[in-house]
Amino acid sequence: MRNDILLKNRALTLIERLRQPLIDPAFWSRHRRRARDFFRQCVLTFPVLMLLLLQKSLKSLQTHVHEFLYPLADGTARPKLSGGALTHARAKLRARAFVELNALAVLSTVYGPEHAALVQRWQGHRLLGVDSSLVRLPRRAALGEVFGWVQCANHHGPLERYPQARVSVLYDGLNQVGLEGRLTASTVAETELAHQHLAAVQPEDVLLNDRGYTGYRWRVAVRAAQAHFVSRCSRRSFAAVQQWFTRDEADVSVVVTLAAPPEVRAECRERGWLLTLTVRRVTVRLKSGELEVLATSLLDEVAYPTATFGPVYWQRWGQETYYGRLKGRLDLEHCSGQTVEAVEQDFHATVLLSNVESVVVGVAQAQLAGRTARRQQPVQVNRAVSLQAIKYRLIELLTSRVPVEHVLAEVTEWFQANPVSVRPGRTVPRRAPSPSRSYHHQRRVRKIVF
Repeated sequence: MRNDILLKNRALTLIERLRQPLIDPAFWSRHRRRARDFFRQCVLTFPVLMLLLLQKSLKSLQTHVHEFLYPLADGTARPKLSGGALTHARAKLRARAFVELNALAVLSTVYGPEHAALVQRWQGHRLLGVDSSLVRLPRRAALGEVFGWVQCANHHGPLERYPQARVSVLYDGLNQVGLEGRLTASTVAETELAHQHLAAVQPEDVLLNDRGYTGYRWRVAVRAAQAHFVSRCSRRSFAAVQQWFTRDEADVSVVVTLAAPPEVRAECRERGWLLTLTVRRVTVRLKSGELEVLATSLLDEVAYPTATFGPVYWQRWGQETYYGRLKGRLDLEHCSGQTVEAVEQDFHATVLLSNVESVVVGVAQAQLAGRTARRQQPVQVNRAVSLQAIKYRLIELLTSRVPVEHVLAEVTEWFQANPVSVRPGRTVPRRAPSPSRSYHHQRRVRKIVF
């Protein structure tokens, strides 16, 4: 069977699995705050509220509600609803509804046995990234109490302060799917959140980590989960690693045995973790000429040659671009509410929406790739276009009134508008951060999806 047909069947399966829980009273009862919530007939029913929050808009609540309810009127009198009504309705909904919907629909479809042939792997492994990012929240006391405050200051002294949260996502870079997302106080260490993500990791997964995840405690925890790691070492790491940077020698592979530091031995004994760990250190040369030292638990030099680790670790960049979509295109920091529950709803809804787009866009991507395979620079779907299309046609996709095949065909055609070229080997110099450059980008360059 052709690949685009397999991708189409997967997208149709996903949409059907998203539709079913939205009309299931058992799903409603698990995610409402009180037994009487969403019981009486009203405009903002449970399915309508879920769809409205998934279509998070940057417009005012009143404008968004009016535009959202208009196509639902179906030729009848348009319902009248205020932005305040949305605020009251969402207070009845638990944010974990989006978490369960992601697991029930997206993850079961992507990794289900019927679509296993479409799951991209590296030498049989899923390549998962774990990283965190900080997000600025509305300046409200309740948010500051839960997530923590950040105090701004300059040479004149303290200025304003604002609440700040930390988000962490376990991300499948090859399949562009967020497996699990966590939103917590900004004071929580990113490594602690990474340890929580290990419950969602499967045996033989390979976790790609930046310099903040190279400690013994993280590595032994990954191995205890029967997974593997590929971590970048800092220049200020162990003395042996520093010597490698000094020698500046690429394509070196050495297997060493690490002993648990004294400060983690008690925890290792309590959790049943190993007190010694065999690790392979490899050096790779970047195209810029810079040397990188990687630590990995993939010890077999025949099955995993040293030369393969450079391209493999490069896959971690997908996590950075993923956060770029969440915070840039989907404007995660522009919250549609000012309560703790509203912020959590926005975060998990954004993760779910991005996952849906990654699956549904597969058909269009396969068709574009087939048409441009012989070009020197093949093209791929413009994510700004596809995210806009998903949000704009969300009601038709996830309501049963419109045949899903018809809507999928329309959005697939839309996805292929204004594609972007793929330039293998292209590198863009990373410039030093500048407040003025950042301000210019935020005000005049960045393009967001309504």
